[in-house]
Amino acid sequence: MTVRRSAAALTAASAVLWGAVAGAPAAIAAPSPTPEPVIPAGLFGTTDPTYDGVWRQSLALSAQDALKEVPSAKAVDWLTGQQCANGGFASYRADATEPCDVKTVLDTNATAAALQALTALGGHKDEIKKGLAWLKSVQNADGGWSYNPGMPSDANSTAIVIGAFAAADARPATMTSDSGKTPYDALVSFAVPCTDKAAGGAFAYQPDKAGKLIANGDATAAAVLGGLGRGMVVKGPKPGGAPKCDTPAKATPEQSARNGAAYLAKTLAKTGHLDSPPLPGAADPAPQPDFGNTADAVVALSAAGHKDKAAASVAWLEKNSAAWAKQGGPAAYAQLVLAAHAYGADPRNFGGADLVRQLNATGPAPESTVAPTPPAAAEEAETTGGDSAGIWWIVGAGLAAGVGVGFLFSGRRKNKK
Repeated sequence: MTVRRSAAALTAASAVLWGAVAGAPAAIAAPSPTPEPVIPAGLFGTTDPTYDGVWRQSLALSAQDALKEVPSAKAVDWLTGQQCANGGFASYRADATEPCDVKTVLDTNATAAALQALTALGGHKDEIKKGLAWLKSVQNADGGWSYNPGMPSDANSTAIVIGAFAAADARPATMTSDSGKTPYDALVSFAVPCTDKAAGGAFAYQPDKAGKLIANGDATAAAVLGGLGRGMVVKGPKPGGAPKCDTPAKATPEQSARNGAAYLAKTLAKTGHLDSPPLPGAADPAPQPDFGNTADAVVALSAAGHKDKAAASVAWLEKNSAAWAKQGGPAAYAQLVLAAHAYGADPRNFGGADLVRQLNATGPAPESTVAPTPPAAAEEAETTGGDSAGIWWIVGAGLAAGVGVGFLFSGRRKNKK
């Protein structure tokens, strides 16, 4: 999920760039201090929400709901208030009383995450209808989605949008583009063939400039869930069989997802965690552990029935993730909660840390909480919740209404790992 942690990446990159500028001639004036961001009531977190407000709110609410907590009504209202009239969500709107227009940069990832949270919470059928209709309206010809509409499809965005349709029982495989392509057609196009000895089974975020598929841990974790038709919140089945990369004559979404799980299992077996390359200009050129991608890989392996291959990663996260989560705030705590939930660990005693208490402390207090309970001895398959079952058929209706045109492209850069 690192693509949705772009705010942290931009902040870190800015720090590196300013470090380089600091050595410039003294004639260059120092920039004015950046004003403290104004955090709206109801929003989780205390950092600037410009790039991740809706994302972190959606993850926090999803994590609370997964643990049978009832989120604050104020927090839910803040999220629904961010939705544009056409159904889409921007990453963040500082003034939600102002209507969205062609200058509002809409975000498929934020929209898909918000819809998954609202589906789980229940009682938001109209918002979900509009959101799914908007997502369908910005589907690319190849069947996939980009971060912001109008750009080439990428594995992460396509996977999380699939998760939104699946959570709402909207049958992603029926969502064909004008050229007859499904979301799964796009998703499998990012899969690295098993014949690639180093990266077989992995998914690329997008092909590089030469058209080559480069393994990306973030994209792989997301695509495993998408290929299996799962959303962000899962409760993995009992482990079954060893993960194996197998390329049939015709790639199927499920087999591609299972190939991705095999790649994750193989990669995690080395150190227990996934890595990310250092930022340009970083003093240490060595790859750094990626906590968020590792947590997402635990969710993906659990969903694929290979949580036994994630045991070392869970132990590594329990031991090492505290400082990262504190810095990352609600989205980071939520990722760890969802990883623990998928695996079957106790998020209230995760390496001695109460992730639920820490998450709740970053936002409005939930309406109600539940007493800690030990993980169930027998795992149960995930069931879809909410009151939006059976609404898939409405997605095609009303697409022309309120969709809006002239989307402006975001200046955010994807942190390709």
